[in-house]
Amino acid sequence: MVKALSPSRAADFKQCPLLYRFRVIDRLATAPSPAAARGTLVHAALERLFDLPAGERTPTAAVELLAPEWARMVEEEPELAQMILDDEALDEATWFADAEALVRRWFTLEDPTRLEPAERELYVEADVDGLVLRGFVDRLDVAPDGAMRVVDYKTGRSPSELFEAKALFQMKFYALVLWRLHGRIPAMLQLVYLGNGEIVRYQPDEHDLRGIERNVKAVWEAITRAAQSGDWRPRRSRLCDWCDFREFCPEWGGTPPPLPDHAAELAVDPAATGVPDGPTD
Repeated sequence: MVKALSPSRAADFKQCPLLYRFRVIDRLATAPSPAAARGTLVHAALERLFDLPAGERTPTAAVELLAPEWARMVEEEPELAQMILDDEALDEATWFADAEALVRRWFTLEDPTRLEPAERELYVEADVDGLVLRGFVDRLDVAPDGAMRVVDYKTGRSPSELFEAKALFQMKFYALVLWRLHGRIPAMLQLVYLGNGEIVRYQPDEHDLRGIERNVKAVWEAITRAAQSGDWRPRRSRLCDWCDFREFCPEWGGTPPPLPDHAAELAVDPAATGVPDGPTD
């Protein structure tokens, strides 16, 4: 078995072990959401913008990428088009206008004519004492002296202090993987919040990343214990309001589906299940 963990799945378990089970073991499907699809669309447009020469990376050019990227997404997942039609509070024009506003706001925060990313949508993977840590980095900038900046786009608003640690956990996770891969700690972690036009920057150090390594290992040990015992108890919190699986949760009067065969193996080998890493936010 391949023991593997992504920041999204680690965050799921930390938030609620039953949520991890629903995603990784039961593989419960979730209906596409307009917000998540819009996030994926904006990410795709910002990624493709860097295919253009620096002088052509304008707000208009970025907005013009939205329609073809949306067409590609719908071709791959036809249910996305129906998703907007089924939402009585939305129409396609308004939905696209919101995506356009997010793209244009990005230009008030960064100047793409002065950026040449080393990598975009970079898959990273490193073995840490037998546990594979993996994930996708939105953008990696590398300075002439080799200093790395890890950039993540968020189409929502910047979180309160209560939830900021969760966002930084993801970035520190990526920094740990890059450190293990390249032997150098990224100089800057940068979260770009397009919802309210704020940038959060953090400079990690070795103490930070060793702490994240211990944290991730502890999460994995807890996942392994839950897999062995079959005890995936829910953890109620304010985040339950946004959970897609409340109908199956005992905390909300629901009943989880029966554990599938080989549940323990599925729980500790998520890389083999094909479970997506979660929606782009």
